[in-house]
Amino acid sequence: MKNKPPMNKPSSSDFHQHMSAHDDIAVNHSDHPSLNDVVLSRRQILKGSLNAAAMGFFGLNLSSNLVFAAGKNNLNIPFIGFNSIQPQTDPGFDHVVVADGYQAKPFFSWGDPVVTGATDWNADALNSWQEQLKQAGQNHDGMHFFAFPDDNNRGLLVINHEYTNPTLHKDGITFIDGKRRLDDVKKEQAAHGVSVIEVKIDKQGQWQCVYPSVYNRRISALTIMHVSGPLAGHDLLKTVDDPAAMEIIGTLNNCSNGFTPWGTYLACEENWHNYFVNQDATDYQSRVSHHRYGISTGKTTKSYGWSSVDKRFDATPNAELPHQGYVNEPNRFGWVVEIDPFDPDSKPIKRTAFGRFCREGVTPALAENGQMAFYSGDDTRGEYVYKFVPQQRFDKTQPHKHRDMLDHGTLYVARFNNDGSGRWLPLVHGHSGLTAENGFPSQAEVLVNARAAADQLGATPMDRPEWATVNPHNLDVYVTLTNNYLRGTEFALNAANPRPDNRHGQIIKIQEDQADPAAISFQWELFVVAGEKAGTQNADGKPVAEHLVGNIEGDIFSSPDGLGFDKDGRLWILTDYDDEDPVMENMGCNQMLCANPQTREIKRFMVGPRGCEITGITWSPDYTAMWVNIQHPGLSYPASDGRTRPRSTTVLITKDDGGVIGR
Repeated sequence: MKNKPPMNKPSSSDFHQHMSAHDDIAVNHSDHPSLNDVVLSRRQILKGSLNAAAMGFFGLNLSSNLVFAAGKNNLNIPFIGFNSIQPQTDPGFDHVVVADGYQAKPFFSWGDPVVTGATDWNADALNSWQEQLKQAGQNHDGMHFFAFPDDNNRGLLVINHEYTNPTLHKDGITFIDGKRRLDDVKKEQAAHGVSVIEVKIDKQGQWQCVYPSVYNRRISALTIMHVSGPLAGHDLLKTVDDPAAMEIIGTLNNCSNGFTPWGTYLACEENWHNYFVNQDATDYQSRVSHHRYGISTGKTTKSYGWSSVDKRFDATPNAELPHQGYVNEPNRFGWVVEIDPFDPDSKPIKRTAFGRFCREGVTPALAENGQMAFYSGDDTRGEYVYKFVPQQRFDKTQPHKHRDMLDHGTLYVARFNNDGSGRWLPLVHGHSGLTAENGFPSQAEVLVNARAAADQLGATPMDRPEWATVNPHNLDVYVTLTNNYLRGTEFALNAANPRPDNRHGQIIKIQEDQADPAAISFQWELFVVAGEKAGTQNADGKPVAEHLVGNIEGDIFSSPDGLGFDKDGRLWILTDYDDEDPVMENMGCNQMLCANPQTREIKRFMVGPRGCEITGITWSPDYTAMWVNIQHPGLSYPASDGRTRPRSTTVLITKDDGGVIGR
């Protein structure tokens, strides 16, 4: 029997599934010309083994034709130097386990002190919102380690806090006469955002958090941010509180992340639409910036009900107020936020040239000649894969001259052709129907309504594109397509998304023409299709359905989400699925695996506690330390005592012999 949390401890696991249900609602109902070109029927795709469909027909062996961006003549694929561990299927499992020869320790949890003067975490969730502003937020997600110049034993760890759980409050999320308590809302806003913490190796050779530190900082949904790029000062961002459209209060739903070679952190605003409401149905239908992103039209917002006490989140137009009140407030979210971790007094900047959607991450690729690109998925079923190519090349001899490099460039969206080729389509005003006649009177509308612009161009709807990562040896790009149970019904099958009712997802690999991050054309293949082994039986002793079978060479997993490459070229895969779903009974709890990108061998390295998502990954400069996040554990982790309120936690993983992780 599953260990249930005590009655006075709200369940973060159940709430996570409730939140995920909002994102199950597809809002892409456009017609896509590329879908009319599908040459394989469902029967053809499913005929024979899925391995033949995904890897035989589409398996283009392009590695031998690569021009290596790093100027290398060969690519030494690393051996995965650990033994696989078993899945954990016990509903009461409440720990983190790693491969033999490694150890995993809780490092930084919700409520830990960040800002000088922070109050200790209260296990009964009685900390005030003012106290929460100085503590670690909830639901740790994407993160990155920044070493201090000339000192690899000291650095800044920057960590996203995606959203909040009912466990933030003693009695969960409560409404009184249809309204939230203002202090509760402020506490939730304080627990969103980003933490910057100093870390260093102590005299015993162990990584530790540094507290207090002048670098430690909390950025939240209450932090004032600057606006830059094409939307700075634009009418589309003006509200009654900000008629100049130059400052935005807060950042929301920071999921995955990115970083720059000049040493800044990029936080990405993902499911921000769930925080807003427009109760004017006619206005909602006429306003692409609302309906194409799916903000609520009910009595309150889909998540938290902030609009009941915080007027900023009620985007219903009010003709009596300047700029119709807060109708443009949703337009102020969905951007990339650049943060300078080494300047605690700096103001975060929303970089609007990147375009606005439910961006999961923004992963950089950097060629030897300084050409850059940043890759992103739009994490909703049937949405798209994007890249942003800065106008300027990076000059490593003058890194500080690039402070505004992200304000100028071109946003592209991907079309995946069924023959394994692909094309990056530019989201540029005046190009391919992005004109006033079609609802795009300027580049500002193209960027604010990037989804609608991608619809116009005929981009390929994907199976919930999430994280991207780039192989540092050859600039191959890998993107997780986490799952899409609507494939085959609301979304037509295509070569890149070949399974109906896709419960387990896949990882797609993109190889840019001549390994150039700015290339317009690319080749693609399915790196792995997740799911069960052929011949696996379910609890009733019957073979699992064909659409649940994958082609994994090694340990099974479902719903790939986070990704990261280490310096040797090992690909690390982190998962996010509902471990209570009967379809996942053989998968057990969420996990982290390691893949050899050439042989495609995959080994299970870590398993997390019941109810959690495994997410966020970063390393020390010598790769002897790895940090990974345990988000929304469902029982009592990290105390693991069956009583204590669960806490999202950053875990530190090291090797017993002090060696490189994974070797």
